[in-house]
Amino acid sequence: MAQADIGLIGLAVMGQNLVLNMNDHGHVVAVFNRTVSKVDEFLAGPAKGTRVIGTRSLEELVRTLKRPRKVMLMVKAGEVVDQFIDQVAPLLELGDVIIDGGNSLYTDTTRRTKALAAKGLLYVGSGISGGEEGARHGPSIMPGGNPTAWEAVKPIFQSIAAKADGEPCCQWVGDEGAGHYVKMVHYGIEYGDMQLISEAYQLLHQGLGLDADALSKVFATWNKGALDSYLVEITSHILATRDEDGEPLVDKILDAAGQKGTGKWTGISALELGVPLTLIGEAVFARCLSSLKHERVLASRKLKRTAPKLRGDRKKLVAAVRDALYASKIVSYAQGFMLMREAAKEYGWKLDFGAVALLWRGGCIIRSRFLGKIKEAFDQDPALANLLLADFFAREVKKADAGWRETVQLAVKLGLPTPAFSSALAYYDGYRSARLPANLLQAQRDYFGAHTYERLDKPRGQFFHTNWTGTGGKVSSTTYDV
Repeated sequence: MAQADIGLIGLAVMGQNLVLNMNDHGHVVAVFNRTVSKVDEFLAGPAKGTRVIGTRSLEELVRTLKRPRKVMLMVKAGEVVDQFIDQVAPLLELGDVIIDGGNSLYTDTTRRTKALAAKGLLYVGSGISGGEEGARHGPSIMPGGNPTAWEAVKPIFQSIAAKADGEPCCQWVGDEGAGHYVKMVHYGIEYGDMQLISEAYQLLHQGLGLDADALSKVFATWNKGALDSYLVEITSHILATRDEDGEPLVDKILDAAGQKGTGKWTGISALELGVPLTLIGEAVFARCLSSLKHERVLASRKLKRTAPKLRGDRKKLVAAVRDALYASKIVSYAQGFMLMREAAKEYGWKLDFGAVALLWRGGCIIRSRFLGKIKEAFDQDPALANLLLADFFAREVKKADAGWRETVQLAVKLGLPTPAFSSALAYYDGYRSARLPANLLQAQRDYFGAHTYERLDKPRGQFFHTNWTGTGGKVSSTTYDV
């Protein structure tokens, strides 16, 4: 007899904790894992004493489910998802729902939504953020896909999601791949936040000479103000953690960052849509550069640098770094929301950007007080083109401007790399420039390739070509915009 509210496939860390979270909220969950022994281990361990139902085949899993059946996949993104869909879909009936809660690429989710709709099945591609802790006690959930499926999954998802001001950090994002796209941008912003914090850490540690204890206190103090966030909070905890010998553990960790490709996906999408996602792009490349550990060690010997003597009040310099972190963070989110705006236009999604900010206020890795101000900005102006144009953020960046510039100058003088701080400042200065040197760039393009240009004294959309050498003729190349 069918008795489970939802079935879940994939009992790795995230899958197990989501199951326990659902059980805590009164939902009966049936589970299956390709390595069936993991089902028994789960039932005898973390799920002991719960109402979780273990199954040993996909057929048995489907038989336990109430209609409309809901099957959630928590498996590795890519081919594995397609394999399970191919196995599960024939066992389901019209109106049943398949949910992908992994880190799938949004284009795959769009493809799967359309393919399953043709078979009468509903598909949900849902971003889930918060890691192990979030999955267990309340993640941020970003569902998209076939909107007809929302009413079926809404009670379960909203009950297990994190809450911010009493509201669940889970709302329907949009059609097809919208949910996974928003999760992808979330990852990109996460890359940016982590890189910015790391640059602040390096400047304070190597540049100003603060030890781990002093650094921990600095980040703890910052976390009580406008920079209040999960990542700043855990940074303080990390810096205070000691190894078995009593020395700071962070000092013993190899400086070569890993990545799973989600930040890269964000950068690729930005390039495809022509959005200047400079900070997040630099954050991805910084991880790539860090992975060249062996080469960097050799280069440090060959390309030696002599750091100048530090001048200035250390307390004021710490405040300047704080300003740089805050202003750059604003730019990071401004770029991320700008990317989502362009994606919504490209793919026909109706994204509610204020609601997206609310989704991220609890449960997820980038949760912070900061997001409430983003929601307010879009509540005041749903058509806001860029967060930097919102009154609050314009004022905040203006207040941080001097410290931001001082920090970048300090890094240059000390020979310490700050690609995220620097690119954020360059973007800010570029975005607020009424005139950029692209006029010369366009002249160069027209000179060597007859790509044409527009004129300040003529209406937009009229293109001109100059025979710069006197031998090029009047034929021009096709004009296009990225």
